[in-house]
Amino acid sequence: MSTATSRRTEPAVVETKARPALARRQVHAVAGCYFVASFAALGLPPYLTEVLPELGDGAARWAGLLYVVPTLFGALGAPLWGRLADRFGRKRLLLRAQLGLAAAFLLAGWADSLSTFAAALVVQGVLGGTFAASNGYLGAALEGHSLSRALTLMQGSARAALVFAPIVVGALTPWLSPHRQYALLAVLPLAAALMLAKLPEPAAAPVGAVQGDGTAPGAEVTEPSGPALPAGYTPDARPLRALYALEFAFVFSTVISFPYLISLISQQLPGTGPLVSGVLFALPHLCYLVAAMGVHRAFRNRPRTGIALGFGCIAAGLAGHGLAGSLASFIAVRLVLGAGLTLGLVCLSVLAADCAKGRAPGGLFGSIEFFSKAGAVAAGVAATAGNDWFGPVAPLLTGTAIAVATGLATAAPLLARTLRTRRSPRCPR
Repeated sequence: MSTATSRRTEPAVVETKARPALARRQVHAVAGCYFVASFAALGLPPYLTEVLPELGDGAARWAGLLYVVPTLFGALGAPLWGRLADRFGRKRLLLRAQLGLAAAFLLAGWADSLSTFAAALVVQGVLGGTFAASNGYLGAALEGHSLSRALTLMQGSARAALVFAPIVVGALTPWLSPHRQYALLAVLPLAAALMLAKLPEPAAAPVGAVQGDGTAPGAEVTEPSGPALPAGYTPDARPLRALYALEFAFVFSTVISFPYLISLISQQLPGTGPLVSGVLFALPHLCYLVAAMGVHRAFRNRPRTGIALGFGCIAAGLAGHGLAGSLASFIAVRLVLGAGLTLGLVCLSVLAADCAKGRAPGGLFGSIEFFSKAGAVAAGVAATAGNDWFGPVAPLLTGTAIAVATGLATAAPLLARTLRTRRSPRCPR
């Protein structure tokens, strides 16, 4: 056995306390609180074109820019909030995120000028971050398959909110404008904060844990917890860098199809009503809600294979959008895209759970959120530019190219390893 191997397999062990796992009902409570709190954040942005005329922007020219303002500032703030959570407590910072979201919604709902409304969206991005905060909380109490399953459930909450929130907002519009609904829906993150206040505080990060970017945490850990870790243990940074790249590429290739999908449907399926367009938009997210846990069981031990297949389905689905000329074919390509969305989200959760071992979860999930939101912002900019120059098909072609390149880059090492295994003679034991 080599010296390097010996150092990794026979080190001194640091005695640590057992990390308390959350009960299933508590995990479901965290996911449910995220679903409740994200209603306004996900349900109201599609109605910015109706909100802005009330604030003096009659043509809603600023809708595209304001759409990504919370995402941009959320990306900038997520790593900092994650590190603060590792230092001061994940539950505290999760409550902070919910209360910050409520404050931002109240400010947006009562804004009487475009500048005040824009400031409210900046506050939403800076003080929000409930998804990363929730994942950091779960990462401090769970590990391995339990953590990846919980992260899969969290993504299910996001998909469910993305499907149902715009419908609820639209149903309330005859009685209350989307602008004023911001103030009304502020009660949801407040209610979530009250529910989360009853949950336990996860123990501190284990001795030797590092931040999400692979560096040691700034604060000393006085009450270590988690699995026993070798003295001086440092997690390999390469899987983490790969996770960041995959997260960025996945979000970019999927989100780029969102902004102009309704325009594409109107162009390729003339006469399609808003209800049918909404259902077509929701289909990939509904696929996730139906199949996510089954995909998790099938790919939890081979996530990179699932990610490679996911990018393949995303590429096929996006490319198919430009060719679909009937309702049936459009449904088919949306379902293919949904398969890729489900495979990618689930397997990225598995990789994130693997990377969480030996790392402070707040910093880790804050950094993951940064790359995720960066991918969304880049996708929004690319979609706007492509649509302006070449029409609504252009964003789909860009997303297809990114998905193909990332899928091939992910699949190449898997294929090479398979070929080496088949060609290599068995070594005598």
